[in-house]
Amino acid sequence: MKQSLHLRLGQQLSMTPQLQQAIKLLQLSTLDLQQEIQQALESNMMLEIDEDETSFQGLNATAEKKTETSDSQTSEGSQTDIPDELPLDSSWDDVYDSIMESSTNLADTDTVEFESQQCKSSTLLDHLLWQLELTRFSERDHAIAIAIIDSVNDDGYLRNTPEDIYQGLQSQLDDLELDEVNAVLHRIQQFDPAGVAAINLSDCLRIQLLQLPEDTLYREDALKLVSHHLELLASHDQTKLLRRLGITARELNEVIVLIRSLDPKPGSKIQDSDSEYVIPDVYVTKQNDKWQVNLNPDIAPKLRINPFYSNMVKRADYSKDNTSMKNHLQEAKWFIKSLHSRNDTLLRVAQCIVEKQTGFLEHGSIAMKPMGLKVVAEELELHESTISRVTTQKFMHTPNGIFEFKYFFSSHVSTEGGGECSSTAIRAFIKELIGNENLARPLSDSKIADLLNEKGINVARRTIAKYREAMLIPSSSDRKRIL
Repeated sequence: MKQSLHLRLGQQLSMTPQLQQAIKLLQLSTLDLQQEIQQALESNMMLEIDEDETSFQGLNATAEKKTETSDSQTSEGSQTDIPDELPLDSSWDDVYDSIMESSTNLADTDTVEFESQQCKSSTLLDHLLWQLELTRFSERDHAIAIAIIDSVNDDGYLRNTPEDIYQGLQSQLDDLELDEVNAVLHRIQQFDPAGVAAINLSDCLRIQLLQLPEDTLYREDALKLVSHHLELLASHDQTKLLRRLGITARELNEVIVLIRSLDPKPGSKIQDSDSEYVIPDVYVTKQNDKWQVNLNPDIAPKLRINPFYSNMVKRADYSKDNTSMKNHLQEAKWFIKSLHSRNDTLLRVAQCIVEKQTGFLEHGSIAMKPMGLKVVAEELELHESTISRVTTQKFMHTPNGIFEFKYFFSSHVSTEGGGECSSTAIRAFIKELIGNENLARPLSDSKIADLLNEKGINVARRTIAKYREAMLIPSSSDRKRIL
């Protein structure tokens, strides 16, 4: 084949660095955006935070006032040193009252956000080990206790049976017997919280009942129930429970009330978890009977071009330093422009959502309308991928709570009138019906489907089951309460 050269003209869509940066900023969450801005401020000399000068003047005046106050106190007899001798008719409070008042006033002026102070989280393992060190154990029993505590999960139950712990310790301790492991286990089960290191739920409830005073009403009947008939309680078999316990229906209700006062997961209340806060990107408020959407000004600082460095770029030379500053200036302009584009797109999408979901803002999830990404994309003349990026990990603060943008997009089912009902509204209907049901005769999925059909919403039974399972609501047989 003979080789030859051909000239061909064509069009091709390419991703410029500016476009890539705009898309990247558009899909970032609030926390990721703040990190990206901080990284840009550290790497680009042309970028700086546009701070209000008046606030700085006020802060400087306050700082100077504090300095003068502290200097005057130090120089004019503020008693920071303990005198050698005190008058006989005076007390400590008489001498040092002024110091306590000044420190109290200082604490009032500087508000401390205690939630922002991080400390080491306490775990159930640490809590049990701390009690172990305060309990007198022999060296042999201490080793067994360590193995038992290591086997306790976050809910307070043993991951391994006492037999498994015994087999694991045989190679470490000579002449070890299973009774020794059980004896140490019984001592660990007396630790706080009550019911810890239990083998199963029945054992956990039994341990908690044994720690109650002996004169507690219905304690013995409750012990008999949780030890031998807990499966009957789970199946709500009232007839067999009355026969096997030999008590009346009223007494059985009192026994169940006592059992329900116990904690089935004793270890969960010891575990500390760090608080996680959602920062909304937009706020939705009602003003003059109209819903207004405003960006959250605290999610990102305002940026500007440093005027000092930008004036230096105006020099007409082509030095290496000046070329680098020009590149930084251009990158800073692109970054600020991308931020403005992100905020503008975010605000437009939020306004479109609010206009279409006014019923949700007025009446809650039951009035949610079905809406897809394509509807918003066509109205704003944007691509669906852009709407998807904007609605991911972006949150809206409404009078009904804080919701992710994607919460307002849902599928739909048809109604008898030819309309549409969103899946979010259907979930709200299901939750409302189950919340108001008779616990002795809970609604089945078929009954819920019939009730929705009476309202004109055509939903199949399997769809109801799918929505119910998605909301972690048990079936009608598990929701049944006859006791």
